[in-house]
Amino acid sequence: MPAGEMRLGLLGLGTVGGSVVQLLERNAAAIAKKLGRPLRLVHVASRSLHTKPHPGIGSVRMSTDPWAVVRDSEVDIVVELLGGIEPTHALVLEAIKQGKDIVTANKALLALHGAEIFATAESKDVYLGFEAAVAGGIPIIRTLREGLAADRNRALFGIVNGTCNYILTTMSERGEEFATVLRNAQEQGLAEADPSFDIDGIDAAHKLTLLATLAFGVRVPFDSVYIEGIRHISQTDISFAQEFGYTIKLLAVAKDEDGAVDVRVHPTMIPRRSLLAGVGGAYNAIFVQGEALGSSLYFGRGAGGMPTASAVLADVIEVAHNRAVARGVRVPPLGYTWQDLRSTALRPIDDLLSEYYLRFMAIDRPGVLAKIAGILGEQDISIAAVIQRDRGEGDESVPLVMRTHMAKERNLKAALSQVDQLPIVQGRSVSIRIEENLG
Repeated sequence: MPAGEMRLGLLGLGTVGGSVVQLLERNAAAIAKKLGRPLRLVHVASRSLHTKPHPGIGSVRMSTDPWAVVRDSEVDIVVELLGGIEPTHALVLEAIKQGKDIVTANKALLALHGAEIFATAESKDVYLGFEAAVAGGIPIIRTLREGLAADRNRALFGIVNGTCNYILTTMSERGEEFATVLRNAQEQGLAEADPSFDIDGIDAAHKLTLLATLAFGVRVPFDSVYIEGIRHISQTDISFAQEFGYTIKLLAVAKDEDGAVDVRVHPTMIPRRSLLAGVGGAYNAIFVQGEALGSSLYFGRGAGGMPTASAVLADVIEVAHNRAVARGVRVPPLGYTWQDLRSTALRPIDDLLSEYYLRFMAIDRPGVLAKIAGILGEQDISIAAVIQRDRGEGDESVPLVMRTHMAKERNLKAALSQVDQLPIVQGRSVSIRIEENLG
């Protein structure tokens, strides 16, 4: 074995795992020069070992058993690309206990079990790299942990789910309804057969849990994150948003205001002049507001084999550099040790102050606007603008659209609950939060 050689064990040989193998082979010489030592893949576990071909693996030891890789004494770094929670959770903990550094792209695992995993990694003095867990190849984890370490971050806004961004972008550009665009995305492989994790905002919330922890140095329990997806967004809402000068995005929002932290995922109307509004298709972007730097934007491909593999190997290279120096002098994975993270209650969504877009399908008769406006007024909700369409032939109701001034979420919920019970309103009302201050 060449002196100083760094040896990798790989769990999972799917799209990202296969791309890691290709990229490692393609850039082997350049990586060795950067490290001053070779980086070699020595053991791979793949559940599909006997069901599909695995070209380009060469003489690497292959197995269907991930435990064999984790317990292999020749493996220095375990790269976990299996996904899911179990047995991945147990495998990662076992690798840490074996003294092996970990690189993972598993945002769900870290969002749900990060407290245990990060604390265990620190106690065993092993490194945990997870750049690929958020926004694919965009180096946002390293940026928040190190590049912005001297600043105090105040807010973070992210488009971090490519499927949702593709759907909303396509709805805006083609004028098609949600169900049609989703079906086309599934046919093109841009959305899963069961797209719930994406379109219901869960995937974005997993990522936001990690981003908020890094940005503010706080512990963020996943079950405290407010989550709302995009299933209810219609072409009507897209059109009215454009009339008001906005674009609708599924936005991951984290704010630290006077020690109170908001962490939420939901459809949001943002000004069309803002940089985030121009992030289209399956691209991702994270917009950070800091006290010293001000506003900065990080943009790129948020998924895909090669972009994600690039982030995985960047972590592997960092781990290898860290192994070359004395233990105990490295930057912790989250920028803080787990015990130094603040424990703070997240602000309940009902306490949120925001402007809102509201849409009601109302019977077209005199007094309807006054009735709805009266209910909103009783809850201290002030109307900034109103748009009402004429009734088309055969229509029983027409869209009545409002934009509010700042209002409290709990007041809005109370008002909408009353409005939805009116006989002059058909179906459930739609509300979308508005974010103005995006640079």
